[in-house]
Amino acid sequence: MRSFLLVLALASPALAQHQHHHSAEAATDTGKLGTVHFPISCSPASQAAFERGVAYLHSFWYEEAEKQFQAAQTADSTCAMAHWGIAMSHFHQIWDRADEKVVAEGAAELNLAQPIKTDRERRYIAALQAFYNTDKSLGHVTRAQAYSAKMRELYAAYPNDTEAGAFYALSLLASEKPGDADLQNNRTALAVLQPLFAKYPDHPGLAHYIIHTCDTPSLAPQALAAAREYAKIAPASPHAVHMPGHIFARLGLWQEDIASNLASIEATHYALAHHQGGAGHQLHAMDFLVYAYVQTGQDAEAKRIMDSAPSVLKEIAASEIPDPLMEYADSYTTSFRSMYALERRDWEAAAAVPVPEKGEGRLTGLWANVIGSARLMQVDAAKARYDIFLQTIETMKREPGSFVDETTQISQRELPAWVAYSKRDTATALRLMREAADIQDKRGQDEVDIPAREMLADMLLEAGRPAEALAEYKIALALSPNRFNGLYNAGRAAEQSGNKALAGSYYNTLVKQTGVGSTARPELAHARDFISQAQVASR
Repeated sequence: MRSFLLVLALASPALAQHQHHHSAEAATDTGKLGTVHFPISCSPASQAAFERGVAYLHSFWYEEAEKQFQAAQTADSTCAMAHWGIAMSHFHQIWDRADEKVVAEGAAELNLAQPIKTDRERRYIAALQAFYNTDKSLGHVTRAQAYSAKMRELYAAYPNDTEAGAFYALSLLASEKPGDADLQNNRTALAVLQPLFAKYPDHPGLAHYIIHTCDTPSLAPQALAAAREYAKIAPASPHAVHMPGHIFARLGLWQEDIASNLASIEATHYALAHHQGGAGHQLHAMDFLVYAYVQTGQDAEAKRIMDSAPSVLKEIAASEIPDPLMEYADSYTTSFRSMYALERRDWEAAAAVPVPEKGEGRLTGLWANVIGSARLMQVDAAKARYDIFLQTIETMKREPGSFVDETTQISQRELPAWVAYSKRDTATALRLMREAADIQDKRGQDEVDIPAREMLADMLLEAGRPAEALAEYKIALALSPNRFNGLYNAGRAAEQSGNKALAGSYYNTLVKQTGVGSTARPELAHARDFISQAQVASR
């Protein structure tokens, strides 16, 4: 999903039996959730439930994690770390921002964490208390950074504590300032995670956090090994089997991306049938599927996923377990429609994408509306939707803890660029789009997105400047490989520049990539005709 704010079957027998043990320490293998080692000073009866809870935490299965920590507390009423675990279950570190209610509840839970029996446990609890600081003058990032600083101290004091290393690395990602483009926190986290993952390849948190750390074009190749292992480590978790898709999508490995997200949906159905939380994860997987299907010419499959949204939402709503991801349902469904229309270059459909009344989905829908209208050269419509986009940002900026300004720096340049394009003001359009592309190249594009650099190249190509366009397409494809429109239009730019060999290379890649699809898009017909004519000419 464009973020303005912030496979296999479920598990084959081989995956279900994928179990390892840390050779250097006594660890708990949680079966389909991976292996963790987190000794606590509580009674032996609470240890297994506690470590299962930690395993759930590492796969962001917060609802199920809390149940395990509650079981640990029931087994030992003096278990301070069980209260730490319950509080951690409400700390969704890179998903959302804790509001005042969550902060107050977390602080109250940690007040129950008595008696604290060891220095190591004291440090874990103190670190989380730094986040659940009820001082209302502190912003989210300040509290997250305070937590991260305490976790750094903990890991320095206990360098053999794998869990401390994993949670410290995650805290670095959660405490990064919105809009940061230097990726310094990511690189620091990766330096912690990679050696630990090499030593403990069955640990769910290490693999998971490497993927999140590298979920940006410049770092994505470094997470491919972790991506191909994570689903095997924790095949029961819908989020775990989805997460490899982040890296597969970054690298243009579309079939692996599709398999990963089909597995996530299957795992969600299994969880629902067994009265487990997390049903909303399938919305995120569906977003990835629509995007991957259109890249491979499987337009009918993309539409099937998109059209299934109402029944999926009904299924999730019928679950007796509240799902926090339902808050973003409109955002996901708007993302489906927007990307399906824009990627297929159906400008009329993009201009008509329904816009939710509020939330992230409102910005996504307006983004699609402006681009679609501009592509149709509908100046007034493009300008009107852009004005509403800006008004929406102003409204959202007034919300507590909002950082919408930082996360719309790219779109606030893309959209006026398209408005200028609709006015045939090419110089302004190219200048603004280049600014957007330069920012995005440093920061990294969103999970499901159209590269601004590719948009810049499109404008240049349509302005009759194919050589310049080709240079931009090359950069865009290096950062976002194997995108359908990137490959096709790079081929067109090469063709119009007189480089038939390079054009053929792009078209061949596109045709091979879409071999499993059945799209009738004219772009693919042109690519096939070019290849056929080149073959005839070479005889």
